Amino acid sequence: MRRSGVAAAAVAVALGVLVAGCGGGPAERPVPVPSTGAARAGTGASPSPGPGAVPLGPYVALGDSYTSGLRIQPQVGLPAGCARSGVNYPSLVARGLKVTEFTDVSCSGARTTDLTAAQRTDDGTNPPQLDALTPATRLVTVGIGGNDAGFLDVLGRCAVESLRSGLLGERAVADAPCRAYYTEGAGRGEVERRLDAAGQRLASALGEIRRRAPQARVLVVGYPALLPGDPARCAAALGDGVAAGDVLFVGEQERALNAMLSARAAAGGAVYVDTWAASQGHDMCAGEAERWIEPPQPAAGAAPVHPNARGQEGMAGAVLARLR
Repeated sequence: MRRSGVAAAAVAVALGVLVAGCGGGPAERPVPVPSTGAARAGTGASPSPGPGAVPLGPYVALGDSYTSGLRIQPQVGLPAGCARSGVNYPSLVARGLKVTEFTDVSCSGARTTDLTAAQRTDDGTNPPQLDALTPATRLVTVGIGGNDAGFLDVLGRCAVESLRSGLLGERAVADAPCRAYYTEGAGRGEVERRLDAAGQRLASALGEIRRRAPQARVLVVGYPALLPGDPARCAAALGDGVAAGDVLFVGEQERALNAMLSARAAAGGAVYVDTWAASQGHDMCAGEAERWIEPPQPAAGAAPVHPNARGQEGMAGAVLARLR
């Protein structure tokens, strides 16, 4: 790819980061539909479901844009700025389980702080997500933490560092300029600090979920694989917009994020759902018919560096398999 192509790839990756990190609204305004409503509080609740029991609801879905289904049609519910899809993985799980009540309060751009505080979007304000929980709630899925950890910021930084090192001829770090930035340069220790802080906030959130919905089975849903283990597979999707060594570096950081989520889930009495394993071979560098994650230049109607409809189906399958 010519250097002009590198610049285009870097800009495209940065665009994907902005869509995820800022919680920008979908390309088309969602069609408002009536909410299923939050689960109503009840008394005389039955014991919490055991490991082999499949709760039939009420079910509450919490999370960020990987949960809400950014730009995947049909876009439903309010506020419109949360960009919830009617076929995101929580909706598919609810249908698969035939739950009695289902409430989706996930929202694009959400961080763990938005679980307990209102989140302003480009089109409306989402109430604190945990407000949807009641003592009657029997199932909760939580897909959050990536925005806290700044994971997609790392991907954007890798595109910038790759372009910069190429323009400046810094051959010593040309294979992994982003790794050098985060391990030796200005960003040294930044990823670890943000990941640790995200873990602490998630731990607090899980405690609050348990307090508000003591009978609920709680699942923490991890992030699917964005990139493959073989950087050569990304030649078409990324060109040389992200250096080969940094494709591996980004994968390492995502695995660290998922490891944190898994550890915090176990410590908080929740169940971890591994979507990484299920998504192997379906990353953004796979062919259009196979991928679960869109590349920086996505297919029409999809969001860059986010799950597409096929990805939401795959994540739903992982959740259902963990429940059954």
